Amino acid sequence: MKLLRVGLPGAERPVVLGQDGTAYDLSGRTPDIDGAFLAGLDPAELARAVAGGALPVTDIAGQRVGAPLVRPGKVVGIGLNYRDHAAEAGAQIPTEPVVFLKPSNTVVGAYDEVLVPRGSEKTDYEAELAIVIGRTARYLETHQDAAAVVAGYTVANDVTERAFQFERGGQWDKGKSAETFTPLGPWLVTADEVADPQRLPVRTWVNGALRQNGSTAEMIFPVLEIVRYLSHFMVLEPGDVIVTGTPAGVTLGHPGTPFLQPGDVVEIEIDGLGRQRQVLGKA
Repeated sequence: MKLLRVGLPGAERPVVLGQDGTAYDLSGRTPDIDGAFLAGLDPAELARAVAGGALPVTDIAGQRVGAPLVRPGKVVGIGLNYRDHAAEAGAQIPTEPVVFLKPSNTVVGAYDEVLVPRGSEKTDYEAELAIVIGRTARYLETHQDAAAVVAGYTVANDVTERAFQFERGGQWDKGKSAETFTPLGPWLVTADEVADPQRLPVRTWVNGALRQNGSTAEMIFPVLEIVRYLSHFMVLEPGDVIVTGTPAGVTLGHPGTPFLQPGDVVEIEIDGLGRQRQVLGKA
């Protein structure tokens, strides 16, 4: 199933898309797509409700599409998780996942404006597969255990200010935490519809020019290993989001290519998970 939230910021309502693209209102089942809803989600039962006419059809044409889940408890990032990206960054291949945290208030919708921060010199894009957690996870032992706690997947832009990240004391969180720096969506696709999260093409365009053209097959640490690993360092809860790293092609890896400026347009697509588009503004 494809889950989304439509409406003005702070007033979104939950919707599910049928196989033919028809939108159905979920407001009678849940006030929002949040951790509590995801913890009780049964995609097969929801599909039966859609097929059986138990949910009202709703018109979402022309409405803003928000992030596909309400503000998460935490956003966990994985750095340098593609071999080609590590190479373009001049970094060693990590022996364990590189972990950082992003504030949950960086999350915005897939088509919302992304703001270049004040004082920014090197705002960059990062197309990423995002994992959405659906069950509480602690000290998971196997990849099978990890699969059981994944609610689904969505598209993320892990926007990063490189000067803040590398030139202001060496703390990655400084470059990851500005407002609007985690566009998510447009949909949350439930895990049952993603046959293999390690076979998903990932692409980014900036002002119409293709910049990233990779695949999740190139991850150093695959999706289920990331979930298993993180559960030994923090409790993952329903509604948490994990952004899993970016393939080669970011501005950082191409000296002479200009970083993002107000007015630029970034588009990111992952096959089966949808396409997002942001116009850059200024904070």
